[in-house]
Amino acid sequence: MAKGLTADDLRTEPEDVLVTKLKEAKEELFNLRFQAATGQLESHGRLRTVKREIARIYTVMRERELGIVSVAEDAAEGEK
Repeated sequence: MAKGLTADDLRTEPEDVLVTKLKEAKEELFNLRFQAATGQLESHGRLRTVKREIARIYTVMRERELGIVSVAEDAAEGEK
């Protein structure tokens, strides 16, 4: 993955930033779907990328909810 959001980057973000990124990604996905429906979409690959970004954000949020990974633990692992 050359650019975009990675799970490691997302794990270091606070919860409020994740919620903001999720909201922005969902809005972008809506707009891309709308463009696809009207025949104005130029980059069909972007649909796939945005869906995956949303899934990554949900995964990180769920990991925190279940206590699998916390922000402090992940930050400490990143420093090693």
